[in-house]
Amino acid sequence: MTNINGEYAKQNFPKQSQPEPGLQSKMSPAPDDGAASYVGHDRLKHKKALITGGDSGIGRSVAIAYAHEGADIVLNYLPEEEPDAQEVKGIIESLGRKIKLVPGDLKNEAFSQKLIDEAVSFFGDLSILTLVAGKQQAEVDIANLSTQQITDTYATNVFSLIWLVKAALPHMQPGSSIITTNSIQAEQPSSFLVDYAGTKAAIKNMTMSLAKQLANRGIRVNSVAPGPIWTPLQIVGGQLPENIPTFGQSTPIGRAGQPAELAGAYVFLASNESSYVTGESINVTGGLK
Repeated sequence: MTNINGEYAKQNFPKQSQPEPGLQSKMSPAPDDGAASYVGHDRLKHKKALITGGDSGIGRSVAIAYAHEGADIVLNYLPEEEPDAQEVKGIIESLGRKIKLVPGDLKNEAFSQKLIDEAVSFFGDLSILTLVAGKQQAEVDIANLSTQQITDTYATNVFSLIWLVKAALPHMQPGSSIITTNSIQAEQPSSFLVDYAGTKAAIKNMTMSLAKQLANRGIRVNSVAPGPIWTPLQIVGGQLPENIPTFGQSTPIGRAGQPAELAGAYVFLASNESSYVTGESINVTGGLK
């Protein structure tokens, strides 16, 4: 993973689709979650992390990396994603870390509060809140963009961020870290992702606002902006079907990114190495600006 033209070669992906939310275990090829390659250095020792969307894709790679770095984990995901979540549980337990699985839908405000309550009950407190879960559905014509899709996308991507941060803050001490996930879509929106791109721009700005608001409490708030990353999100309607075979090849690096290639950015923002970093967004986009 140190050579941009080495381990991850440019490739055409097979045409494929799954019903939303999709399973990583059924993708071809399987995304690289870093389980076999990530090397930890105790940078998150004694930390307690809640990760949303942690069963697959970017969230899965982040959970595995955090565990390699010494953190214990509470993992949120949708109930339909249970098979993937059980895989992550096995990986993290094999590393000697504690993990609690809390399935549920972040579109529900009451569940967002319950999720924080479950995490605090498991940990005692909370030092890292990492928000990765997202909804993305392609629609080429705004005339067909339903109110239900807009509502679901904003509830999952934006409203849940507010609900979770509000619920978590009473349990976060100085030195804690909140990490959100925006996207290259915040700066370069695709024509067929009107609602999704809007949520990602909102997340980026909310991150900067929260960073200013929470700085005097010693809590840092940062974000990661992924580019085209090979995850279940793409094959459950997040991309147009005709785009799947060459997905990511328009980047300067010439290929889609793998979830494992983002884990280090999240680890940095969660660790004390970023103690003077807040209100920032780290692009992991294959060179897209």
